[in-house]
Parts: sequence; C-alpha cells; structure tokens
Amino acid sequence: MPELPEVESVRRGVDEWTAGTTITGAEVADPRILGTTSQRRIDPSAVSGFVSAVTGAHILRAERRGKFMWLSLGEGTDFSTADSVASSVPRPELGILVHLGMSGQLRIHSHGEEIHRHTRAILHLSDDGGQPRELRFVDQRIFGHIGVQPLVHGYGRLVPASAIHIAPDPLEPAFDPERVVSDLARKRTAVKAALLDQTLVSGIGNIYADEALFRAGVHPLATPARTRKSRLVAVLESATKVMSDALAVGGTSFDALYVNVNGESGYFDRALLVYGRGGQECVRCGTEIVKITVGGRGTHYCPVCQKPPRYR
Repeated sequence: MPELPEVESVRRGVDEWTAGTTITGAEVADPRILGTTSQRRIDPSAVSGFVSAVTGAHILRAERRGKFMWLSLGEGTDFSTADSVASSVPRPELGILVHLGMSGQLRIHSHGEEIHRHTRAILHLSDDGGQPRELRFVDQRIFGHIGVQPLVHGYGRLVPASAIHIAPDPLEPAFDPERVVSDLARKRTAVKAALLDQTLVSGIGNIYADEALFRAGVHPLATPARTRKSRLVAVLESATKVMSDALAVGGTSFDALYVNVNGESGYFDRALLVYGRGGQECVRCGTEIVKITVGGRGTHYCPVCQKPPRYR
C-alpha cells in the first residue's frame, strides 16, 4: 500500500496539473469506487450525486495528510446537489477525497487518449486557457475510493471529515515530535505496531517503519513504555529522514501498481536496507536479516544491529 512518500509524490504531480483548473464534468465507470472496501453496495443515486457535486467546481490545490489525499474545492461548487452534510458547509470547505488503497493510481491524460480498462472514474478539467485534460482514477483491485466530503478542522488545518482522527505526519508543519514521543512513550504494544497507528503519527507504513527502526537500532518488538525516550526520538527522526529520502526519488515501487501521475515508478526500493530482504545479509554487519510477524504485518530486522529488548 502506498505510504507517505508515494502519496506525496502523487499529490505533487496532481497539484501541478490540476491546481487552478475547473472540473467541467465527471464520469464514474464503476460505482464501487465511490465506497470504501467495507461499503461496496452503492446507492444508484451516488453516481449522479457525485457528478453533480463536482461539476463546475474550481480546484484550489491538492493536499495530503499521511496517506490521505484530497482536492480542495473553491467557488463554483453546486451545493444544491451535494449531500445533506456537504450542502451546509461554506464553499471553501468541500473537497474530493482520494484514497489510493492497494492499487489506485491518479493519472493525467489529454482528452481522447486511450482509456485504461481499470479506469474507474474521470474528472474532466479545463484551465483558464481552455486547455482540456483529464484526471483519471485507475484501480485494478478497487481497494481505493473517491468521494465528496466536507472539510473540517483537525490538528490545525482543514481535512476531510473521514480523516479527522488522523494525526499530523512528520513532513507537515503541524507535526509535534515532542507530543508524539510523549504519547509513544506510554504505549505498551510493540514499537513497530505503535508506528503504524495513524492516530499517533500518520504516513508511516510497513516499509518505512522497518527502515526507521533499523536505522535507529531499535528492535521492532521493543515496548515504547520501557524504552529510553532518546531512542524513541531516534526512531522518529529516522522515520522522517528515510521518508524524505524516499520522496526525493519518487517513493518505493515494487510493481506497476504504484506510479505517479505521468506513469513513472519510484526508485527507493533500491535503497531499502531491511524491508523485503529476509534471508539476505545485513548491509552493516553481514548477519542474516530475519522476518517475523508483528501485529499481522511482515517485519524485517537485523538481530545484531537491533538487539532484542531485555527488560527486568
């Protein structure tokens, strides 16, 4: 699943191509894309409601928190056709939430280009010069979704209503490392599981949690409440650094399911030190990388560089 660097890479491309454009129309080829993975029975009126709600809207910018991305909409939205919640929200406080899920892609195309068979929704766009283009949501497995939501205040900024519980991520101004370390230090679960808790710190997924713990020399089964705060600080700093490094090369791509808006893959998989390297030699000490399961997720670590915790 795309993590912060991958979603941010997509966001930057989407923002470059869509900020300042107007949505002149929309198509929903597969209504299932309007619901979450636990909500696949979509009311027939949802398609017409979505199309009516976004047509004529002005895209202000593409934004992100953690793995959540959305298009903030400005003047031009027809609130009379939006849902009852969104219709009572002032114009600058409506957005199109896009969750990429496991295989979702946002692709920019010129009008008339061949449509990929897994295209689930299309936004038709026009800029001030009248140049038409399309933002297409391609999703092979349909684990992602798209929908119109009100934007509400969460941790100092407007976010989609369904993401109000998501904590700031390490790459945004609202991120407070001292608060996160303090909250993390009270956790009695495995530190790997704690890092994946998006209500504590968002954006860190399975790949970058493993990489951050290795770089900080912390065992994935260490209990945060029984770990020195200086080591927890090192973990967060490592997570920030490794995600920044990944972002610089477009994120991590293991297959063709994750690409940016131009269809290009990221290259950070070449720089991974432990994730996906079970059975291979540690790049630091030569010890065999071990793979275990923590919280239901495959976890990779070096038993020498990340010594198991010894609690008395």
